[in-house]
Amino acid sequence: MKEHPNDFSLIPALFPPLLDWHRANRRILPWRESKDPYRIWLSEIMLQQTRIEAVIPYYHRFLAELPTVSALAAVSDEKLMKLWEGLGYYSRARNLKRAAITVMTEYGGELPRAYHELLRLSGIGEYTAGAIASIAYGLPEPAVDGNVLRVIMRLTGREDDVSLAATKKKVTEELRAIYPSGEEAGLLTEGLMELGEQICLPNGTPKCESCPWQVSCIAYREGRETELPKKSPKKSRRIENYTVLLLIHDGRIAIRKRPENGLLAGLWELPSLTGHRSADEALAWLRQQGLSPREVSPCPSATHIFTHVEWHMIGMIAQCDTPTDDFVWVSAEELNETFALPTAFRAYRTLFLKKQR
Repeated sequence: MKEHPNDFSLIPALFPPLLDWHRANRRILPWRESKDPYRIWLSEIMLQQTRIEAVIPYYHRFLAELPTVSALAAVSDEKLMKLWEGLGYYSRARNLKRAAITVMTEYGGELPRAYHELLRLSGIGEYTAGAIASIAYGLPEPAVDGNVLRVIMRLTGREDDVSLAATKKKVTEELRAIYPSGEEAGLLTEGLMELGEQICLPNGTPKCESCPWQVSCIAYREGRETELPKKSPKKSRRIENYTVLLLIHDGRIAIRKRPENGLLAGLWELPSLTGHRSADEALAWLRQQGLSPREVSPCPSATHIFTHVEWHMIGMIAQCDTPTDDFVWVSAEELNETFALPTAFRAYRTLFLKKQR
C-alpha cells in the first residue's frame, strides 16, 4: 500500500489476506452458527458495551424462551426484563421488543433486507444495521464500531478524533464505497471485528506480529501503533450518593418501580434515599412512611458505574412490622423468578437472599 493515509481505494487489495486470516482464526460463537437475521440482530444488541463471555449465556437463555421475532413481540415486559436481568443497559431490551412489534406489523415477521429500512427499527443504529445487512444478507454495508475504527486508523495512519461522530460517519462512507457483497461482506465484517478484538488491541501494545495487515499498516511501519487512534479525553463521571433501604417484613423485601424516564427507567428497584444518611435519619424517614421499623442497621457499601455517572451507595436494613402499599413486597423466590432488579442493586439483592436461607 502507498503511504497515503486517505487513499481507501488501495484497501480492497488487503481484503483477501484478512479473510484468509479470519477463516483460519475465527472464534466459534453461537451467533455465527446461523445466518438467521433475528439471531444476528439479537447478538449485536446484546454485545453493545458488553463482553462476549458475559453475553453467551444470556443469548442462549433468551433464545430458548424467545426463539422468534413473533415470540419477542408478544413477550410481557416483566418476563423480558427478567431475561435481561444483569445484562445492563435495559433500554436495549425495550427497543428490541418495540422493533419486533414493528417487524411483525410492517414487515410480515421478517427483518427488512434494506439497510435504510433496518435503520427505522427501534434501537438499530448504523453499526447494527450494517452488521445485519452484511452478515445476514450479504449486502455491501460496513459495520463500524470502536474496534473497526481503531483498525482503520492504524492501517491508514489517520489522526482524526475517533470520539467524534463525524469521524465514524466518514470512515463508514469510505468503507461502503469499497465493500464487497455476498459471503465476503459478512466475512469482512466479522474479520474486521475480530481483528480489533483479538489483535489490534486498545489500551496497550497490539499483537502486530500476528496481524495479516502488518506489512501494510502505516502505524506499524512508523512505530505509532500505540499512539493511534487519536481520541479526546472522556469527561469524568458524575458521582451520586444514595442510601439503599432493605425493608423486610415477614421474609419479604420491599421493591418499587422507578420513574418511566431517566436512568433505569421503569425498572424495579430497592427504595433509596439521596445522599448518605445515618441510621437515625433512615429511621425517621421510615416512620414518616408508616412502616414501624423495629430497628435500622447498616450493611456494606457498594459502587455501580454507569457510562456517565457513578452510584456510591451505603445500605440500611430494617425489619418492618407494618408493610405499606407504597411498595411491592416480594419473597426471595419471586425475586429470583419473576422480578428483575438492575445490576446496580446486586450486592443488596444478594445480601437479602442470603438472609432468607
